[in-house]
Amino acid sequence: LSPLGGIVLLFLGMAVFTFVMGTTHARPTQQVMRQFMEVTLSIALFFIAVNEIRTRDDVDWLMRVLIIGGGICAAIAVVFYVMPEAWTVRVLDALGRLQYPGGYGALRYVEDDPNNPMRAIGLAVDPNVLGGMTILAAGLTAPQLFSRVPLLPRVWVGIILAVQMLALYLTYSRSALLGLGVALGLLALLKYRRLLVVGGIVGALLLLLPQAQSYEARLLAGIRGEDLATQMRFGEYKDALLLIGRYPWFGVGFSGTPDIDIYIGVSSVYLLMAEEMGMVGLLLFLFFVGALFVFLWHTWRRGLPPDRESVLLGLAGALAGILVAGVFDHYLFNLTYPHMSSLFWLVAGLAVAAALVEREAAPMQEV
Repeated sequence: LSPLGGIVLLFLGMAVFTFVMGTTHARPTQQVMRQFMEVTLSIALFFIAVNEIRTRDDVDWLMRVLIIGGGICAAIAVVFYVMPEAWTVRVLDALGRLQYPGGYGALRYVEDDPNNPMRAIGLAVDPNVLGGMTILAAGLTAPQLFSRVPLLPRVWVGIILAVQMLALYLTYSRSALLGLGVALGLLALLKYRRLLVVGGIVGALLLLLPQAQSYEARLLAGIRGEDLATQMRFGEYKDALLLIGRYPWFGVGFSGTPDIDIYIGVSSVYLLMAEEMGMVGLLLFLFFVGALFVFLWHTWRRGLPPDRESVLLGLAGALAGILVAGVFDHYLFNLTYPHMSSLFWLVAGLAVAAALVEREAAPMQEV
């Protein structure tokens, strides 16, 4: 189970309980039932990671897979972005047999206006989802750039990180940009001060390059609450709080709402959890998150070799970044995107497994 397994089991049990409870007022469709099962299986990946990852070699192997895989996904997104739209649509149409949305409608633009800049989607369907995936990937990759013993050749680490950050930039996702800033800022605060230089360079480019002026304008509009997307989010938050106020403890489940004047759906993973699982479910998740970071913090404070420190801090930074981005996005617990739930719980399980491996190795090092 690991020290955190009991909390995860409680959260998983609460999800099943609220799903069943919700069927009393809204019959779930076959698709909703399938998607809910995918999300529960995603949560169970936590236990698979904890039980299968038992050595440092196991940790390093999965870290390399996630870093390289994240780099490949980011590279695909960049290629799709720069090549002619007609070619991108042809590739997406070819994936239609896998139920991938195709046609020009699959392409995404800022505020859904084709006159505005296009947003990178890669193979993630949604630009915000691509941004969230890139937060996790870049958070794991960044410490390797400064580690004394990187998991990959340093040149390749630099190339992969640059591609990941470029893909995230091209999503025009403000929540993803904030999440990446938190991930890199945490790493810089705890250990890797040179990441401040990287952040300064990226920030300067964002402010000074002519191509980035529209991006900067959109960021400022979001901060001021002036653009349509931000105003729509405020409306969603208001409606979500109304639903939570009526059904505060256990939510309304995942199938539908009992009242016709409210609906399930809001651009915040925490409000979405509260809608579906109530405050009980949300507090269980927040308790897990808090316990996870406390566990990682105590493991790090015990002292780790430099190569192991970069792994553990990378996992902590990546999780912190995606959780901050989740304040303004819902893909971590949305039935439509079970692959993002899988990725989150896999990385969380990997973080706990890596900490357990180091705790077991510490007494041997002392001897």
